[in-house]
Amino acid sequence: MTTPALPAPLAGGSATESLPERTRPGGARQDRGRAAVDEFSRFASQLRAVASPTGLATAALFAFLYARPAYLLVRDWWTNPEAGHGLLLAPLALWFAYKSGIRPDARPNRAVGAALLVAGVGFRWLADLAAELFVMRGSMLLALAGLVVWHYGVRQVVRWWLPFTLFALSIPLPEIVLNKIALPLQFLASKIGASLLAWRQIPVLLSGNVIRIPRHELFVAEACSGLRSLTALISLGVLLGAIVLRHPISRLLLLAAVIPVAIVLNGVRVFLTGFLVYFVDPALGEGFMHKTEGMAVFIVAFAIIGALAFGVSAVEQRVLPAPERRDGSRVPEPVTGFPAPEFANG
Repeated sequence: MTTPALPAPLAGGSATESLPERTRPGGARQDRGRAAVDEFSRFASQLRAVASPTGLATAALFAFLYARPAYLLVRDWWTNPEAGHGLLLAPLALWFAYKSGIRPDARPNRAVGAALLVAGVGFRWLADLAAELFVMRGSMLLALAGLVVWHYGVRQVVRWWLPFTLFALSIPLPEIVLNKIALPLQFLASKIGASLLAWRQIPVLLSGNVIRIPRHELFVAEACSGLRSLTALISLGVLLGAIVLRHPISRLLLLAAVIPVAIVLNGVRVFLTGFLVYFVDPALGEGFMHKTEGMAVFIVAFAIIGALAFGVSAVEQRVLPAPERRDGSRVPEPVTGFPAPEFANG
């Protein structure tokens, strides 16, 4: 008759040896410590790659060529309310680039990189002669892409599509383009707002961007066109599409939904202003309360875009096969959180 084997603690072993690692006393703290060490090692590795003589020389040349466009861009982010989202998008772009890292199979492509660099420097020089800020800033993005291709190849640019897109969205559009876009948005917001007021049986007369209601006159200014919220919501749609969604078509569908949501909600904001001015207090049509109302509408738009993104993600999980990890294994459903599989794998 044989004696059955005893569990390790009863057989004289350490009580912690038979427990899963995460359930050991202090196991979670050790995991966090190892994760911090791994993250620091990864950061140090990337820093060493950039701090090489070639990397430092490249950075110095880029700073010399693009110091002025970079300064003007940061100044616009700081002083222009229409471009303030750049203060958030630029750090996010750097963070996403760091988190994505360099492809293990990255190979330099000197020819294509040199062509992009020459084109970027050429556009920078021509734009400087013509005092055209948008092209000058765009040339900075082109030169950055050239540097990445020169050192790591075209596939690395594809891997960093989100940082490059965020950086592109942070560049303010030219005034002539903004005016072309803002004016139709003003008219559209006025029409939606006036229609909703009429639907609520409030006497209303719409003349261009001026909404007349009894004893009051509302002017839908350029600042109320919704262009600012539209730009911010497009950036949000790009971010959510990269983080939550997996398929490029799903991401494009989300972006396509952002535009009507922003336009309709801006019309609703005009309606709310008229409604409150007519029924409550004319002072609510301007000043702090008017800005607060705009923030509240933007938060609603934020929530709608988020709900749309997670709704499309739920459809993806039912339709698309589970994504693969880098080692070829399947990621269990549901797939949420950063980084999205396609983004991480490039």
